[in-house]
Amino acid sequence: MTIATKEPAFVTGKLVYFVPPADGSKPYTDINADIKDETSGKNWTRQEHILEVENLRGKEDSVSLDVNGFLYAKSPAAHRAFNVDADVEKEYYPESIELAKKLTGASRVVVFDHTIRRRRPDQIDNGPTKRQPVPLVHVDQTPESAIARVHRHLPAEDVPKLLSKRFQIINLWRPIGHPAYDWPLGLCDYSSIDYKKDLIPSTLKYPDRDGETFSVAFNETHRWKYLRGMTPEELVLIKCYDSQEDGKTALLTAHTAFPDPSTPHDAPLRESIELRLLVFYD
Repeated sequence: MTIATKEPAFVTGKLVYFVPPADGSKPYTDINADIKDETSGKNWTRQEHILEVENLRGKEDSVSLDVNGFLYAKSPAAHRAFNVDADVEKEYYPESIELAKKLTGASRVVVFDHTIRRRRPDQIDNGPTKRQPVPLVHVDQTPESAIARVHRHLPAEDVPKLLSKRFQIINLWRPIGHPAYDWPLGLCDYSSIDYKKDLIPSTLKYPDRDGETFSVAFNETHRWKYLRGMTPEELVLIKCYDSQEDGKTALLTAHTAFPDPSTPHDAPLRESIELRLLVFYD
């Protein structure tokens, strides 16, 4: 793979944002819909914006979970295969839990699921074995769905005490197999987001229940960052929710995959894994 000798400070990214339904109704996406094209199973549209994305290579320590909403770290994983879900759960979950505790200072971390994404341009993202990078600015949780996750995944007798203290939902994301030059992950600095204006609760319709995420409307104030060519030895913690609503703490991170124009022409297609973590503090 041919890699540029000088890292670009910024790249020009084509970032896709959500456009709400014209009739003012609540946005929804039907997860069970037969996906034939980008209009299937939803009542909203999308729009592309050309934005500068800052490359934090060499400045990884300039961002943090509480100020910006995300944190880069370097910690090679012992598990490297990522081909069998049962092995991922048995081997990768425990080491990731301990790593998350170390990086956040949390007292308890619970993995509630994971997704492996392998970009395949000739496939539609349709089903757990064909998950593609998501080219849409979004946030995985709303406050309501975050609390619902605690009820859904923890013993009922533990929930009241856990919810009485600070808790977060954090994604642990890392490339697998090779560096992620192809379709990297862009992250929006929380301090550039207007929480009340930019974030729109949107329903995810599952066969047995409804979930909720934040769709993100375009705002020219948004400041985007990424780490060019992240390796499998590197990871990023992406905050999706934080109960510490003190007006000073970053509560979430809007994020998206995007095509990086500085990607080497012979870079392998992006492959990555994200773990979704319930993170609790004493």
